[in-house]
Amino acid sequence: MTNWMRRTLIPTLCATAVAATMTATPPVALAAGAGSTPVPHLDWQPCALPPGTTGPAGQECATLPVPLDHLRPGGRTVPVAVTRLRSDRPENRRGTLVVIPGGPGSSGVQRLAQKGAVLQEELKGAYDLVSLDPRGVGGSVKARCGIPAADRRLVTLRSWPTPGGGTAESAERSRRTAESCAANGGAVLRSFTTRNEARDIDLFRQALGEREVSVWGTSYGAYVAAVYDRTHPGSVDRVVLDSTGDPDPSRVARGWLENMSRGAADRFADFAAWSADPAREAEGLRLAARAEDVEPLFLALAGELDGAPRDSGTPGVPLTGNGLRQALQNALYSDRSFPGMARLILEAGDPQALPSLPPDLAQVIPDEDASLMVSAICNDVRWPAPGSGYARRVAADRARYPLTAGMPVNVTPCAFWKDAPAEEPTRITDEGPSDILMVQSLRDPATPYAGALKMRAALGDRARMVTVGQGGHGMYLGNGNECGDRAVTRFLTTGHRPARDTHCAN
Repeated sequence: MTNWMRRTLIPTLCATAVAATMTATPPVALAAGAGSTPVPHLDWQPCALPPGTTGPAGQECATLPVPLDHLRPGGRTVPVAVTRLRSDRPENRRGTLVVIPGGPGSSGVQRLAQKGAVLQEELKGAYDLVSLDPRGVGGSVKARCGIPAADRRLVTLRSWPTPGGGTAESAERSRRTAESCAANGGAVLRSFTTRNEARDIDLFRQALGEREVSVWGTSYGAYVAAVYDRTHPGSVDRVVLDSTGDPDPSRVARGWLENMSRGAADRFADFAAWSADPAREAEGLRLAARAEDVEPLFLALAGELDGAPRDSGTPGVPLTGNGLRQALQNALYSDRSFPGMARLILEAGDPQALPSLPPDLAQVIPDEDASLMVSAICNDVRWPAPGSGYARRVAADRARYPLTAGMPVNVTPCAFWKDAPAEEPTRITDEGPSDILMVQSLRDPATPYAGALKMRAALGDRARMVTVGQGGHGMYLGNGNECGDRAVTRFLTTGHRPARDTHCAN
């Protein structure tokens, strides 16, 4: 969801400082009311950023030792990278805001480096800002499945059917990935679950000395925030759920992936209108004279590349039809990606051009990152077995949503996963205080509006929903607008929510 397998795996900011704090487990004290759960001391150090990168002044990093198994708190611990940015106006401070990244696969350390300064300005010092790298990400504990390099490109980690809609190749790749994870991942890989991320967040809260924290979760992070709120109700102050998926506990992750078919169809209209606008003519990026002609053009080009892939600017990595479709999936997240997508389409259709692949398509994903991306969606809930009709579902989905060609409903490694979920998924309900604000775009390519409405229904009067009348994924201080941003900021700083669900025009 931040698109469940979208490549958000660039080097983690503050990794140097995080690694430096992993030399020993610091002294611990017992948490009040937490039984035998140890609360670590956090040794904060300035974050050492990679060359050429910058973060907000004052961002600090540390390591939080967490139980590998929270149900056995006296056993083995593993490191989780954490970060903070203290309020720059202490006189305005009212608490701590946990920024929960999406993915699975996104780094909270990196997200705070990217968003910390704008959050400080927007919230006027109302919060200390904190985040963490979930297990398997960035500076936190890692596991490796031993997935072959050929299976660690985004177009192979995603289960794109073959050009004719075949699923056998995806099934074989999924089977060997699941077997590799079972053989090599061990207990650490099995610990990559939503419930454990929520528990790690709560231990982080305790280590910060906070009675309660507010949370802002985006995409998959919004689901994590909802689970944290549900499982630790006494620890939560205000909750912002940004770009939210369907919380149906029988279909978490699988349902989010399937919903991307509709999400891409909803969102493509924005790209079509943009790329047919006469203003694109001067930029050399206009794809068609009419918006309604852009989708047929794209589908025809993808079909041509299915039969005859083009050499690209990345040696040894041709541009295939599925590569073009995957590039579109990534580009639909933000209008800022539209120019690059239009340029790729033009290059792919020009026999004299050498298409320049986006980095997400050109690179082999590191094994530890690919392993996390796979396991985090397979550990929470059991998926349908290999022989349960994937080919039939792919055929139907391809016909209804040709832009995604059946990928969102195709077989994945989760169908072959060896380990049953360690616990039942959390059921999100309307029990609890009215302390939740949702913000959602009408045309979200990853967590479509229809799925967010199901989260809204599950929360009942606990929530209010602000709908932003545009497309994109990740609304607050991202793809949103002033109206939506203002509603979230007002809620976080004053606690005021709209009296009823509201709509912000584009």
